[in-house]
Amino acid sequence: MTKLARILFLSDTVEGTIHDKALADTTPYPLPPNSELVQDLGFLGFSLEGVRITMAHKKPKGGVLTVEQKAENRQIARRRVRIEHIISSVKRCAIVTRGIRLRADDIRDGVMEICCALHNLRIRLSPWQPLT
Repeated sequence: MTKLARILFLSDTVEGTIHDKALADTTPYPLPPNSELVQDLGFLGFSLEGVRITMAHKKPKGGVLTVEQKAENRQIARRRVRIEHIISSVKRCAIVTRGIRLRADDIRDGVMEICCALHNLRIRLSPWQPLT
């Protein structure tokens, strides 16, 4: 995703229930050096060489977060809401959220690619305001 809410990378679709972290560990990510990856606490321990990881601060057991950590978590949350809006935009194509009964190997990936391309087309025709 870019600051202008375009989708730039899509991993292969996976059938069944697989935890996101386990899937991320087996997927090669073509992120350029010195780029940033925003992730949630479900990816704790996941890292990529040469990529800056941005993740919200977790409240320590029996402790509290500092004022600075809370402010940083709010900034990260603003960005993550934008990501959730992008996912919602892709899911406007109902075929993504419902079961696809087509059994060819690459059909599911092709459908997801088309839905992401439609999102990028909508963004190009009617751009969202960039995050500041």
